[in-house]
Amino acid sequence: MAVPKRKMSRSNTRKRRSQWKASRPTLVNCPRCRDPKLPHTACPTCGTYNNRQVLDV
Repeated sequence: MAVPKRKMSRSNTRKRRSQWKASRPTLVNCPRCRDPKLPHTACPTCGTYNNRQVLDV
């Protein structure tokens, strides 16, 4: 297992951690109600997935 030989300075640690950013989730439009939804999931507004009713909304 790799072990660092020296302590990493605060500036180097913060420079490395500054790249850890949350990315915005990808949204697509529902083909039935045109509301934004996550891809490959049932629409939370109308409850359809793959042109079928799967949720009771």
